[in-house]
Amino acid sequence: MADKTKLPSRHVSVGPERAPHRSYYYAMGMTEEDINKPFVGVVSTWNEAAPCNIALMRQAQSVKKGVKEMDGTPREFCTITVTDGIAMGHQGMKSSLVSREVIADSTELTVRGHCYDALVGLAGCDKSLPGLMMAMCRLNIPSVFMYGGSILPGRYKGNDVTVVDVFEAVGKHAAGGASEEDLTDLEKVACPSAGACGGQFTANTMACVSEVMGLALPYSSGAPAPYEDRDKYAYESGRQIMNLIEKNIRPRDIVTRKALENAATIVAATGGSTNAALHLPAIANEAGIKFDLMDVAKIFKKTPYLADLKPGGKYVAKDMWLAGGVPMLLKTLYDGGYIHGDCMTVTGKTMKENLRGIKFNPKQKVLRAYNNPLSPDGGVVGLKGNLAPEGGIVKIAGLKKLQFTGRARCFDNEESAMKAVQSKKYKDGDVIIIRYEGPVGGPGMREMLSTTGAIYGQGKGEKVALITDGRFSGATRGFCVGHVGPEAALGGPIALLKNGDIIDIDAKKGTINVRLTKSQLASRKKKWRAKKSSFGSGTLWKYAQTVGPAYLGAPTHPGKKKEVKEYSKI
Repeated sequence: MADKTKLPSRHVSVGPERAPHRSYYYAMGMTEEDINKPFVGVVSTWNEAAPCNIALMRQAQSVKKGVKEMDGTPREFCTITVTDGIAMGHQGMKSSLVSREVIADSTELTVRGHCYDALVGLAGCDKSLPGLMMAMCRLNIPSVFMYGGSILPGRYKGNDVTVVDVFEAVGKHAAGGASEEDLTDLEKVACPSAGACGGQFTANTMACVSEVMGLALPYSSGAPAPYEDRDKYAYESGRQIMNLIEKNIRPRDIVTRKALENAATIVAATGGSTNAALHLPAIANEAGIKFDLMDVAKIFKKTPYLADLKPGGKYVAKDMWLAGGVPMLLKTLYDGGYIHGDCMTVTGKTMKENLRGIKFNPKQKVLRAYNNPLSPDGGVVGLKGNLAPEGGIVKIAGLKKLQFTGRARCFDNEESAMKAVQSKKYKDGDVIIIRYEGPVGGPGMREMLSTTGAIYGQGKGEKVALITDGRFSGATRGFCVGHVGPEAALGGPIALLKNGDIIDIDAKKGTINVRLTKSQLASRKKKWRAKKSSFGSGTLWKYAQTVGPAYLGAPTHPGKKKEVKEYSKI
């Protein structure tokens, strides 16, 4: 019999007083031997909402086999996910960021309610990855994260395509550059398999983060969802969780300040999603570490851009995996002094130890060595100035110029901006402002891929700029600044802008300013009145009451710093 005297599952499985609890386990076919083993929660965000998640239940079965083989008792459960590609461009996107919190909260409640001893989490779409990693750090029980894998690239007219090509084709169609038949043909082939969006969008960005931060097994983030390799990594993740229980290695032993810096490094080196600057501070909050947007930006600024990945580059996640995956990129970053090697990982070894024996392959075309970068600056840059005192962020991977000056064209929601774009009621040099889309104002901080994709599809990607207190998809490209704070709903400077105001953006210097004096801004602030929310009840109303600022990761609770007693010590 396993010694459960210090494991949470003792509260539901040990002693005469737990006979009623054990009767439930017998009802599910468990044996006395099963009940006496450590209970391992196996959580996935499986659903039939989109291809991102449909392979997760299959992979969960492989996790369970690995747990059983190492004398653990797996207990499978699912939690929600909202898939951004489906939610994009309408009111449904307000549910996306909120779902990250629901995923973390529901995972916490399931584990607490049933007293699980450890956790293996499988995630597919954007917010489900940070949501499960947040739950792991919050609960602080032995945990292994595993990505469900990317989608295979589609083929259209002899080229690899992704869903972002479809979003951009909508703009092209609106501009008369593509027929409805062309659009239909593209949409039917862009997404040919299970898996999350194939470029270095948010899902693949956070998948890379899971490896670099040490919560996932090396190479586990790379293989596409349909490949059998995924099941092998799932099986090994199940085996490894039992070793972590034995060694008592927990997420907060792994997710340190140095690990978060490593995570920010991989985002910049791959030209990853700006959403990482929202998710890393949120994960840090769960671990009790101060790590905000500008801390992330500092790492971005000094990191070379090494991975030629979509949307700014040529290749997709499958190509990076075939080229050598995250470990090979980490190896060259470590050789260049950009990665901390002394961070613990779920292998039970340090990052430095995991990288032994890995050699950089100069013959592949996807990844560059640290001393031969695509550009010396990271693919993502933080901005600050009188328009964004709390900061903002822009993805510069693929941009030809890093400065933009133009006149504001203000919209108080994405729908009105999208309508103007579709009817081409904007001009070269405009700075399109989409406000009241922040965490509180949305509520929910929507992504703007439909609008940015349409702009790019019209050939205006670098002829206009776009600024929002909302977010962008990892698939967004063009001169687009997001996460601007304070947000409009709280009376931030973005709320005070008027059509025609001149705005200067300099991604080289890291500045974003409107040509207004302090007194002019103060005068406008006196006249400003908060907008009434369109939600007076329900989940989105609750979210707006508790959510914090974007630069801190939009947290909805104080995190470890206010923790009285962690779950693992109940």
